[in-house]
Amino acid sequence: MTDSGETGGREDARPGQALDFARSTRSRGPLRLASTLLIALTCFLTMRTFLIEAYRIPTGSMENTLLVGDFLLVNKAVYGTRIPGTNLHTIAFHEPKLGDVVVFHPPHEPDRNYVKRVVGVPHDTLEMRDKRLYRNGELVDEPWARHDDDRGDSVHPDMKWQSGYLIASHRPKYQPTRDNWGPIVVPPDRYFVLGDNRDNSEDSRYWGFVDREEIRGQPWRVYYSFAPSLAATESWFERVRWDRLGATIE
Repeated sequence: MTDSGETGGREDARPGQALDFARSTRSRGPLRLASTLLIALTCFLTMRTFLIEAYRIPTGSMENTLLVGDFLLVNKAVYGTRIPGTNLHTIAFHEPKLGDVVVFHPPHEPDRNYVKRVVGVPHDTLEMRDKRLYRNGELVDEPWARHDDDRGDSVHPDMKWQSGYLIASHRPKYQPTRDNWGPIVVPPDRYFVLGDNRDNSEDSRYWGFVDREEIRGQPWRVYYSFAPSLAATESWFERVRWDRLGATIE
C-alpha cells in the first residue's frame, strides 16, 4: 500500500511560494530594463568616443561639397582618437593626407568643431597666386574649389601670423591677402586646411595651422540634409534634400 502522504516524488507548490516567485519575477523586471539601458548607453558612448559621431554643417564654407543643413556621420577611428581622461590614443589607420575633408578643433576656438579640406601636410611649401594654390612650386588641381566673389581681393589683419613661416623671410613688408599669400612652410605635426568655398571661408589663411592632435575624424556620409528656408509655404518634405541622403563625401 502506498502511504497517503506520498506524491510520487513531486511536491505541490504552496500558495506562499507562488507569491514569492511572482514577487521575484516582478523585481527582476526593472533590473533587466536597467541592465539593458546601461548596456545600450555604454555601446552608444563607446561608438561616439571611438568610432562614429554625428555633426551638422552650420555654414557655407565647404559648398558645394557640403551644404548648410547637411548632417554628417564622422569616422573618428580613421585617424585615431584620444582615450578620455588619459594621454593615450587609439591606433590610427592612416595619417591625414592631401585632399582629405577633416573635422578638427581650430587653434583659435579649441572647443568648436570645424570642417575643412587638407591642402598642406608637414614640410609642404604653400603659396596662393590670384586664387590659385601652389604646393611645392606646382599648381594644384582643385576641382572642388569654388570662387564666386567678383568684388576683388581683400586684406585681413589676422593673416599677419604667416610672416613667421615665410620662405622669403627677408621681405620687410609682407602683406598677405585672401587670394595672394605665401610661400609659407608647414611645420612638423601641423596641417594647413582650406574651405572649398574659397571666397567665403574662415580657414588656415586667417588663424594658422591645425595641430595633428586636434584632428578628430573624417566625414563619411550625409545621413540627413535639410535646406534652410524663410518661405512659410514650403513643407518639411519639400525642404529635405532627398538626393543627398546617404551621399559619400569626397
